[in-house]
Order: sequence, then structure tokens, then C-alpha cells
Amino acid sequence: MRVQAVQRRTLLVLSASQVIGGVGQAIGIAVGSLLAAEIAGTAAVAGLASTSSVLGAALLAVPVSRVMSSSGRRAGLVVGYAAAVLGAALVVVAAYADSLTLMLVGMFLFGGGTTAGFQARFGATDLAEPHRRGQALSLVVWATTIGAVLGPNLSQPSGSLAQALGLARLGGPFLISAVLFALAALFVAVLLRPDPLLLSRELTPDVQEPSGSRRSSIRQSLSAIVSTSDGRLGLLAVVVSHSVMVAVMVLSPIHLGHGGATLTVIGVVISVHIAGMFALSPVVGWLADRLGRRRTVLIGASVLAVAVVVAGTAPADRSAQVGVGLFLLGLGWSFGLIAGSTLVTESVPAGIRPQAQGASDLTMGLCAALAGALAGPILDLGGYGGLNLVAGVIVVPLFFVALRGVLSPGHGTA
Repeated sequence: MRVQAVQRRTLLVLSASQVIGGVGQAIGIAVGSLLAAEIAGTAAVAGLASTSSVLGAALLAVPVSRVMSSSGRRAGLVVGYAAAVLGAALVVVAAYADSLTLMLVGMFLFGGGTTAGFQARFGATDLAEPHRRGQALSLVVWATTIGAVLGPNLSQPSGSLAQALGLARLGGPFLISAVLFALAALFVAVLLRPDPLLLSRELTPDVQEPSGSRRSSIRQSLSAIVSTSDGRLGLLAVVVSHSVMVAVMVLSPIHLGHGGATLTVIGVVISVHIAGMFALSPVVGWLADRLGRRRTVLIGASVLAVAVVVAGTAPADRSAQVGVGLFLLGLGWSFGLIAGSTLVTESVPAGIRPQAQGASDLTMGLCAALAGALAGPILDLGGYGGLNLVAGVIVVPLFFVALRGVLSPGHGTA
């Protein structure tokens, strides 16, 4: 009974922190590419803002997961949010000083908020019963909906606030982000007690942490993940889903801007996209537990394919069609992330799960960062339609690997 009570408290605290951090993350994402383009004077570098953030989220996953492995989820989450506070503050300064270099450094550290958000989903599984892991993970993902949908719609008022304070208009959202990330860190530090990871180890004292250097830990963790078919599919699902989502989403504001969309319209469209990412997460988690992880991944790949067709055929002045495409893009991402993350968690021994989860997020983030970096040049060469076409090609391998897994006998509920 005590474990169940702690699990309920853990889900509540993690979910609440996701709401707070979600606002901070989303408000910056909504204007990051616009700020980079404004500072540089060209849309060709717009994708670098998101790329820096995604790269930061990926690389910061390694130290954050190591802190979690040694000191628990609470300490790791605080480290991630603290990095995001510093990053957001640097972006505010960069916007005022018109420095693209400083902005990219700030966006790198800003990615710590994403790292904390992603690692929080794994914290929901530490004390969860095996047949409810998908639902537990999805509840924490779902909690991001409130903050993430609200965040982009604060872009306009936060910009006005920044101007009133004598700061750059597009630096305003990051000022709000810094405050919210600090609140999320404080919230977790005070209320995430007992620590779910440390408690799970107390309940299973036979579970041992692996030894070795950071480099060998990452290598061994990835080797453990890909040693099983479930692990390989899980890793592929999170990598493809996140990379496709990042590549298309980060340059959608630029596409809409070419059609004359205001910051308010762009904020609404991004909110719709984020709603697709998080709003139906509990349903996705339930499906992952009931239909099986592999079938859920297959559904996600199918939704992603439809999404890039809808978004890719939308003219720049058709914000509604872009919004529908981005909603489906977010929904497909949700299917891939939740089912894939659950497969990764279940594919490795309990003793190395924090390191494996960090290695998975590292791989996912690095691939997404590459996708974000290439998205700008692809947009310049082939337009928004060409970008979505390339994204669709990336989805194809995931679809067929998942289909083969579903059709293969003897996989049970996986």
C-alpha cells in the first residue's frame, strides 16, 4: 500500500512540474526560430535555434542520467532545470545584444528543460506495475499539455513585457521561461520525496548498478537496448518520431510567416501541434498496454506519414491546414515516444535502466538535432513541401520494422 501511495504522489509531483516546465519550454520553442532569423537577417539559420536546443537536450541527458543513477530522479531533474534557467537568461541577453553565437549557446543550455521533461517520464515507471508502465509514463507526458498549449500563446504579451523593460521583443518569452524553469526546479526539489528511483532500489536490493566509465556506460547501455528486437524497435521509434517532429515543426513558423501569419496565429498553430503531442497521451498509454507496444508504434508511424502529407501540401497562407498537419505530427510523435520509451525501459535489466534511458534520449536527441540542422537548407532548396517529403521518407523504415514485428509470431503483448 505504501508503494502505491508513493507512486500516486510521484505521478502528481512529476505531472505538476511538467505543467510548469511545459510553459517555459513551449514559449521559447514558439519564437526561437524567429529570433535566430531576426538576429542573423536570414531564414537559412532559423533551424539552428532548435538544433542547438535539441542538441543540448541530447548531450545533457548523459550527465543528468548519471546524476539520477547515483543520486536519484530528484537531483537529476533539478540539474536539468537549472541548466535551462541559465540558458534562457543567456538568450534574453543575446536578443538584446543581437548575438547569434550567444543565443545558440543559450539555446543549448535551454535544452536542459527538455532533458528534464523527458527524464521525468521515466521516473513515472520506477514504481509502476509492469502492466501499467505505459499508462504511468503517458500520464506524465500528458501533463505537459496544459503548459505546452498555454506557452506559445504567451509569446505576444511576453514580448510586450520585454519591450516595456527595455529588452528585445523576442527575448521576452525566454525571460518568462527562466522564471518558470526555476519554479519547476524548486517544486521538484521540495516535493519529490521519497525519490522513486531510490525507493525502487530499496525494494529490490538485489539490483546492482553497473560499473565503468561514462563512455563504456553509454556503449554498454546502447548494446543492451539493441540486443533485443523490442529494444531495437523502441529505439528506432523514439529516434524517428522525434527527428521527424523536430525537422517539420521548427520551420513551420517560418513557412507560416511567409504567408503573413502574425505571432498570435503562429502561437495558436504551435499550440495545436503541442496539443497533438500531449493531449491524448493517456489514450496512447492505454493502447500501448492493451494493444501492445509494437502495434502502437505501427499506428504512430502511420499517423506521421499522414501528417507530412497534410502539412506538406499546405500553402503558406493556409494556417488551418498547417495546423491540422502539425496536430497529426504531434499525435504520431506521441505514439512513437510513449510506446518506444516503454519498449526501451522493458528491454534492459532494472540495474542499468537510468543509463539506458539516458543513452536512448542521447541518441534520440542527436538524431533530431541533425534533422533540425538539415531542415533549414532543405527548406531553402525544396520548400516546405520538400521538407515534409524528406520527413516522410524517414518514416518508411519505422513503418516496415514495426509491421514486421506485429506480423511476427511469439511476441506476446509487446
